Amino acid sequence: SVVTCMDHRVDPIKIFGLNPGDAHVIRNAGGLTREALRSIIISQRRLGTKHIYVLQHTKCGMLGLSNIDVSAQIIDESPGDPCVAAAAVEFDFKPFPDLVKSVKDNVQFLKHHPLVETRGRIQGYVYDVETQRRPPKLVA
Repeated sequence: SVVTCMDHRVDPIKIFGLNPGDAHVIRNAGGLTREALRSIIISQRRLGTKHIYVLQHTKCGMLGLSNIDVSAQIIDESPGDPCVAAAAVEFDFKPFPDLVKSVKDNVQFLKHHPLVETRGRIQGYVYDVETQRRPPKLVA
């Protein structure tokens, strides 16, 4: 399985030199493993996946974002709606300030989660969207 960001610049099939069907690709904003956990468990337990690669990238929209900024944008786009304002302020959009630390934290989360099989490799990579260097940099 590859857990990666929903950013269109990140094509894990091309980046890892895979063929279509070689891997389950699980995407979300930022490529966060906590949000991908349900899919990872199904991929492993029901479909036999052994290895998990966490692939985050440079210039990610989640990098340096803040919950306050996103909440403010939502509130501005829905003026006068107290339900939207309350929900936006309480919601954690899970931004991260450090890309390499985020990859390492996401890998550690998987390695220590009781429902994740660790019989295969669990590795983390950073992909540079500007240079498009392949393979991506292994960081965890």
